[in-house]
Amino acid sequence: MDLRRVTPDQITADEFCDLLFGLWSDRGNERYDEVVSQSEHALQCAALAEADGAGPELQIAALLHDVAHLWESEEEFRDTDLVHEVVGARWLTEWFGNAVAAPVALHVAAKRYLVAVEPEYADTLSPASVHSLKLQGGPMNQEEVARFEANKHHADAVRLRRWDDLAKDPEATTSGFEHYREPIRACLTLAPR
Repeated sequence: MDLRRVTPDQITADEFCDLLFGLWSDRGNERYDEVVSQSEHALQCAALAEADGAGPELQIAALLHDVAHLWESEEEFRDTDLVHEVVGARWLTEWFGNAVAAPVALHVAAKRYLVAVEPEYADTLSPASVHSLKLQGGPMNQEEVARFEANKHHADAVRLRRWDDLAKDPEATTSGFEHYREPIRACLTLAPR
């Protein structure tokens, strides 16, 4: 069963988790121009959020911020911006609502924002992030910075972005996806069955 074709009124929370974890198992071991796999990156990002004291919604946002990459081939997103943050956030909104989806929708904008307001931040980006920054529009201009800062989710998006940048350590050890079953269950907005 494809999670993109299922709606929240059709499955239970445990069925959702099983399908989600199966997706990561099937597609998450692929690399994407980084030194870690998609799964390692997701789990490291969520672990960093948890260690930083983020609530369950932001931990789930960290875990699933790149979920749309699992629906794309590596070749597709190497030289094209497929707006994975928009695709992923649209899907996450249906399942989790805005508290999870909004930081995901803004995590690319947060990179552009940080490069604009903290010029030294650009030096911390991986080569793949530098490449994608160019595809995503480069640093924000002043008007874009002001609009970004006016968004009530911008601070969470910046936190997510910082974890995203750090979650590329080939030596890091993390808990598996099962560790996030209960937070996911708690955050899901499933219709009663």
